[in-house]
Amino acid sequence: MKEKEIIKAGEGDNYPYAQDHCFIKLSSNETNGELCFVEDTLKPGFYLARHHHKIMTEVFYILEGEVQLIFDDETVNAKPGDTITVPPNVWHAASCKKGGKMLTIFKNGQFDLYLNRLSTMSDEDFENTELMKTVSAEFDIYEEEN
Repeated sequence: MKEKEIIKAGEGDNYPYAQDHCFIKLSSNETNGELCFVEDTLKPGFYLARHHHKIMTEVFYILEGEVQLIFDDETVNAKPGDTITVPPNVWHAASCKKGGKMLTIFKNGQFDLYLNRLSTMSDEDFENTELMKTVSAEFDIYEEEN
């Protein structure tokens, strides 16, 4: 990044999904892949399946609502102002029953590029389990094998 960047409220590359709406507030392209910030508006009933990362650290900062972060050894009910840091190799899932908003910081991750990749994929691509596994692994996202 050579110059300052200002992204105002409601701005940034955005990805409206069925369960949430993501706004990229800092792209990993601007930080040589070191950082990415995503503002995530979680719709009621949001659920993110259990997964882990081998390299990436995730930092969740809750802005609105209550978000459950589910770990192997505990479930954390995070409320506005709470910060939860998940280092590499820690299995976790997330749930938000009533809806909310959080800022997620990805260290050594390119989650914004993952969202961009997903936005170019077809319904058939999403149904292709092996393709999805490959795409996820490309961006350091590993889900449980069924």
